Amino acid sequence: MATITPRKDQDGNIIGYQAQVRKRGHPTQTKTFRSKRDAEAWSRLIESEMERGLWRDRSESEGTTLAQCIERYLSEVTSQKKNSRPETLKLQQWLRRPIACRFMSAIRGRDVAEVIKDMEGEGKAGNTIRLHLAVLSHLFKVAKTEWGMEAISNPVESVRKPRLPQGRERRLVGNEEERLLESCRQDENPDIIYIVRFAIETAMRRAEICGLRWENVNLPGRVALLPATKNGTVRRVPLSSIAVSVLSALPRRLDGLVWDAKPDTVTRSFERACRRAAIDGLTFHDLRHEATSRMFEKGLNPMQVAAITGHKTLQMLKRYTHLRAEDLAKMLG
Repeated sequence: MATITPRKDQDGNIIGYQAQVRKRGHPTQTKTFRSKRDAEAWSRLIESEMERGLWRDRSESEGTTLAQCIERYLSEVTSQKKNSRPETLKLQQWLRRPIACRFMSAIRGRDVAEVIKDMEGEGKAGNTIRLHLAVLSHLFKVAKTEWGMEAISNPVESVRKPRLPQGRERRLVGNEEERLLESCRQDENPDIIYIVRFAIETAMRRAEICGLRWENVNLPGRVALLPATKNGTVRRVPLSSIAVSVLSALPRRLDGLVWDAKPDTVTRSFERACRRAAIDGLTFHDLRHEATSRMFEKGLNPMQVAAITGHKTLQMLKRYTHLRAEDLAKMLG
């Protein structure tokens, strides 16, 4: 049975009501409310849930703020990841928002929806907002399954996510590839010509190319091993004959790296090459799109291409693939 007890100040004035629910087989539940009506409603809810076997202990979630959970998540989850910085930055932004002061049990979908509006007002892209929401969603999952907050619901699951933009459709057209490679040969960075050719052949990301080590390259077997990738999985990339010829032409470095280039250096060199070649609207990451599309045009199926590129879902792979209608027509015969 529930007991409702008035709470008084030192002058005897009622300042609230304490509700206490005792039921055999369950720990005593106590909570204080401003009004007697709220205390009675809460008591009826707890008693009903206990009788139906649906009750879950809310004390942990009712006494823990989102900010406290973020700090714990950073310590126990994020810190264990190989590349924790991107997630850390996202969680730090959540910490600075007013929602971080709310108790976990009190956060609803509408609270998250308001943050989404704020992010859109800040100029964040739809995919960026989705990444922020993904981190928050996983935090709630961990809190529910591992931190004793079984009663909470995940508010991220109930909100409408921003729509993803269409994947970039920029591919090399006309004689752009020849012009780009010739311009790369003229660049002050001697590695850029090899890196660009290698990117077009392998669909590897910029950071994956720059971090490639000779110890992970098997030229006779025509395979490059990527032990640390963006999605955290090990990947073995098959090398075309052109990719093998690119690597075979390189000298071996004492530090074990294949290239003497940092990701930012590659971007700057690539942008210079595009300007010299009068190529507009092309980014280094577009070479990954180009390579992925060429693999399909060579007849590889989606599972084969995904194994090479490292895409975990066919939906993401589709966004990176833009097949030329002219090439598809040739395949039709």
